[in-house]
Amino acid sequence: MSVRAQQHSATVLRRERLADHLLRLTLGGEGLGGFTSTGVPDEWVGLVVPGQFQSRYYTVRSWDGAELVLDVVVHDVGLVTEWAQRPDAVVGETVTVTDPKGSFSPPADAGWLMLVGDLTAMPAMARIVGSTDLPVRVWAEVPERLPGYLPDEVEVSWLAQPGDGVSALAEVVTDLTWPEGPGYFWMAGESAQMRAIRKHLMRERRLPSEQYDVMGYWRGGQERQPRAVDPGPIWRAGKAAGKSDEEIWADYDQAREAQG
Repeated sequence: MSVRAQQHSATVLRRERLADHLLRLTLGGEGLGGFTSTGVPDEWVGLVVPGQFQSRYYTVRSWDGAELVLDVVVHDVGLVTEWAQRPDAVVGETVTVTDPKGSFSPPADAGWLMLVGDLTAMPAMARIVGSTDLPVRVWAEVPERLPGYLPDEVEVSWLAQPGDGVSALAEVVTDLTWPEGPGYFWMAGESAQMRAIRKHLMRERRLPSEQYDVMGYWRGGQERQPRAVDPGPIWRAGKAAGKSDEEIWADYDQAREAQG
């Protein structure tokens, strides 16, 4: 039997643009009183924003017991990205986050770390770098460099992203020079690239499964399309009328059907 993740309400305290495609949201409030970090540096939470029903997952950039920081990659269109970039609101609004989960787990005998990822992986890589004493090397495929996002002492190879919604990290990994001895390889990014890299690690590198963690954070190959029906007004009207989420879902589905 599946167990639904515990949910916590939170208030958006601050919003800061770190780069053209990266926003920082700082959440707080009494609703986070029961929130507990896993302590795993790549932990993520589900985030549900006003006017939406579906959650999207974001790495916890930091949690100090009172404020939860999420760095959100933004585009022109998307469930969270449109809300996060609204010029008239966001700060002061209430969102929902789930209990965190994480997967970063280097073996006890690891002597090095290799971190590879695109912009969506930057929050996790930054937190991993800040939590380990192991020698670490980072390869970051980003639309623009992020000065100061990673510690100055970390060796970083900044790779130009081939284009919006495109990644070439699989080629990068096949050409890497690997350190001697046991270590840990962590990577996150576009799902098709991650599948290719898993095959490379298993078949070519023959790495034991406990020595790597490769996760697909997003899917490429499909152009983002605006929604035919904006769920925001339907959600606000439903809440004002005292409707349940299931009733609001039904209203939203009906509106979409009316659009054809």
